[in-house]
Amino acid sequence: MLINFPNALTCCNLICGCMATGAAFHAHFGWALAMIIAGAVFDFFDGMAARALGISGPIGKELDSLADVVTFGVAPSAMIFQLFGLVEYPSWMSFASTWLPYTAFVLAAFSALRLAKFNLDTRQSTSFIGLPTPANALFWASLIVGELPFLCSPRFNAAFLFLFLLASCFFLIAEVPLFALKFKNFSWKDNRIKYIFLVGCLVLLPLGITAITAIILWYILLSICAWQLKL
Repeated sequence: MLINFPNALTCCNLICGCMATGAAFHAHFGWALAMIIAGAVFDFFDGMAARALGISGPIGKELDSLADVVTFGVAPSAMIFQLFGLVEYPSWMSFASTWLPYTAFVLAAFSALRLAKFNLDTRQSTSFIGLPTPANALFWASLIVGELPFLCSPRFNAAFLFLFLLASCFFLIAEVPLFALKFKNFSWKDNRIKYIFLVGCLVLLPLGITAITAIILWYILLSICAWQLKL
């Protein structure tokens, strides 16, 4: 019975992803965000359960990637697809309003590519190369839920959304090292970037739902600074 427990958690992640996708297509963005967060929780605990029980196998690894593609690739893509139907279109790009929303699913393809690279890249055992798919999905979901009035206002438009989409796809597969929140010890010398990140997170928490978006941006900027300064 216990041998199937990690895979059961992974399937719960997959179900959450399906529910998030369905909610997104009905513009129930808050519910979609909640399901993506729930999927991320299941994604965290399935690996922990597998390690605790000493269970690992090719089926679990493949199932995990398939679930992640849905929860952290297809679901946020569906949210962006719906958002393209709500944002303003400048007069010069009104011709694109019928087909531009479908470009949202490029994010799902890049998420799948990111996951495939992660499975094969031995450099990512203690850190990440490129933005992890759960972080990318949470960025988009919290941004859409927290800032929907602004995104649908004349101050924002479809051109900006498309550029943000392309930037998101780039960061998924970019050869940019991003630190992982794994502590081997609690010394300041070995973990100063992580401690700085956590302090920044506390500062950003009062932003509410949008804090998730801000925290992920803070994570990316801090990782790039640490990489360039070789910290």
